[in-house]
Amino acid sequence: MSKTVALALGSGGARGYAHIGVIQALEARGYEIINVSGCSMGAIVGGFYAAGKLDQYTEWVSKLGYLDVLRMLDLNILSGGAIKLDKVYATIEDMLGNCQIEDLSLPFTAVATDLQNKKEIWFQNGPLVTAMRASAAIPTILAPVVSNGRTLVDGAVLNPVPIAPCVSAHAQYIIAVDLNADVPLPAKQVAEGADAEEEAENAKNVWLDAVVNKASEWFGKKDSEEARKEADSKLGKIEIMSRMFEVMQSSLGRFKIATYPPDLLIRIPSESCDMYEFYRAEEMIQLGRELADQALDAFEQNKSSLYGDRLS
Repeated sequence: MSKTVALALGSGGARGYAHIGVIQALEARGYEIINVSGCSMGAIVGGFYAAGKLDQYTEWVSKLGYLDVLRMLDLNILSGGAIKLDKVYATIEDMLGNCQIEDLSLPFTAVATDLQNKKEIWFQNGPLVTAMRASAAIPTILAPVVSNGRTLVDGAVLNPVPIAPCVSAHAQYIIAVDLNADVPLPAKQVAEGADAEEEAENAKNVWLDAVVNKASEWFGKKDSEEARKEADSKLGKIEIMSRMFEVMQSSLGRFKIATYPPDLLIRIPSESCDMYEFYRAEEMIQLGRELADQALDAFEQNKSSLYGDRLS
């Protein structure tokens, strides 16, 4: 007899790839996921899973390198404004089509934040891609979504670990995944992260050189040098804002978990990768599976572990 699970997938940018590994670990052990709620990257991964197309999404993201990710960002480095992700969501729409949440194979909730009314919005019907996009619109970094007269941004502003939508599922277990946990990295991942950081820095320099060359065509050498400085500055500001958002998610997430304690909280280290490192999919998927296995090993023995809190 299968063990039913309502799964809450938290926010955390690129660390959200770990959700794929968690789902793989649960299915490999015979758990049946009957309900999914997600915030930000949790909404994207959860939405693909509920649509039965997680394998297709996994194959795509696993092939993305640093330069591939940069090319997909609609970032005008020579002007201000939030990043747009039209190319990313065009690819997602190609995979999902005109998929409606109410037509998915299992109940799904994507959590976003309504800025005007200062409240959570639960997408439980309507276009899946719109729900994903609203749930993952990080304030000041990604462009917000305007829907039905509302300006919607990342659900993590109010609820980084959306456990509440899982309560009504009446599953045997509620399992939540926190991507902003204050736990140490596994030793193996420390070494892999250092290698990835060096590779990304090299790729970034290649990309910045391309920006400089394009600026040279437009303005001449002096202005191209200024363009490189502006590119470096803008990327630096994105990093600072993303770290500020991470601090907020971590603090608010602890409050939400205390309010709606799940049966098992799987904890992914906040230092496992930065939230914008979307070229590290394979590494994060593997980490998610390994840490989920460790958490489930203890959970099935009625214990907690470093990466898994048994809360009930």
